[in-house]
Amino acid sequence: MSDDVIWHCIRHNHCSFMAKITTGIFCRNPYNATGICNRSSCPLANSRYATIRDHDGVFYLYMKTAERAHLPNKLWERVKLPRNYEKAMDLVNKHLEFWPKLLVHKIKQRLTKMTQYRIRMRKLQLKVREKVMTMPRKQTQRDLRRLEKAGKAAQLEKNIESELKERLKKGVYGDIYNVPFKEFDVVLDMERDEVALEEDEEDEEEGEVEYVECDDMEEMGDVEDMEDFEGLSDVGTYGDDHLDDPVSKKPKGSGSDLKRNTGKRSRKVMTEVEQDEETNTRHRTRM
Repeated sequence: MSDDVIWHCIRHNHCSFMAKITTGIFCRNPYNATGICNRSSCPLANSRYATIRDHDGVFYLYMKTAERAHLPNKLWERVKLPRNYEKAMDLVNKHLEFWPKLLVHKIKQRLTKMTQYRIRMRKLQLKVREKVMTMPRKQTQRDLRRLEKAGKAAQLEKNIESELKERLKKGVYGDIYNVPFKEFDVVLDMERDEVALEEDEEDEEEGEVEYVECDDMEEMGDVEDMEDFEGLSDVGTYGDDHLDDPVSKKPKGSGSDLKRNTGKRSRKVMTEVEQDEETNTRHRTRM
């Protein structure tokens, strides 16, 4: 079929790839080189056409000729382009050497733009960016309601449990109880922990060393002073009684006893009693 007839049918009747908007008429065909719906850019109305497509970051040059129009499965010839921009441009010039200059220029423009956005994509992938996750509003509200209900139920169960424990301690239910095994074990463990903590505190108190000031030191000192005054009074009376007695003679002893006692230190405490004539008071001194 002639290209003019195909274009007339597409333009004035219906085309599934045409997209009409306020700014213009565009083409959604993946083989379109410019994306604009016009006579020179339409891949359906041109038997000789070329474009560039991207497959997972790899560029391919697609070419269509009139000689393969009767073979739809072999209609497009595909050539892989290198990643280097200059080498890819040389390969395009080589395969499209005798093609229309306007179409070759459009293909080169498309290759340049695709190379630029591939570079930008690579930079964005290397750059760390925050990923924004959307959450359904109904699901979030449903989760919040469920969480609120679960919190209320848990609080109610705790209140009931505490109330039953208080009644059990007060003895409201008598002596025989049908307590579940799990709750009973929990209570036993709590009591064991309390007992263990008390024993640990007692052990710590026993092991501590404390230094305490003696409160009876002053009383002990007073008692000693009183004993000293009593001894003084005894000595004073004894001295008064024997002041007028004659001095007794020294006992006679053998010479060996004298020599034996000369090396020993006397353990007797000599006391001197002084009497004040005016005040009649006595003072005691120890030698």
